[in-house]
Amino acid sequence: MGRIWKGKTVLIAALFLWVLVVRGLTGCTQNTAPEKVRDLEFTVVGDEEVPEELKNIIAEKKTAPFKLTYSNGQGLYIVQGYGEQETGGCSIAVRQLYLTEDSIVFDAELIGPEEGEDGGTEKSFPYIVVKTEFLENPVIFQ
Repeated sequence: MGRIWKGKTVLIAALFLWVLVVRGLTGCTQNTAPEKVRDLEFTVVGDEEVPEELKNIIAEKKTAPFKLTYSNGQGLYIVQGYGEQETGGCSIAVRQLYLTEDSIVFDAELIGPEEGEDGGTEKSFPYIVVKTEFLENPVIFQ
């Protein structure tokens, strides 16, 4: 019986070492972000300028966080919604919008009401619609 336990212990130790070696070899790779080719010019689009079809899509999705793109051949619309918020007074800032060799990178952030600012008592559904030149590259949301 003692030899069986020794054999199992050696087998478990060997498997453990094997896992450590494999993790060590794969864990040292660098994850580099795609290199920026150029910044993209964009316009934050107000509700009155959003195409009707896109307005309908946003209305369906706005209660939960969402990310989408839409094109009507005249431009590329990038939309990010932050779902239901307890109050109003939120704003959204576009940190980056740029082109890489293979994709478009979009990075925006939700900014809550400032401390002491009255956001009201009604729930809100903040989202941003950005229009840029028409490109067929996929959009990566960060």
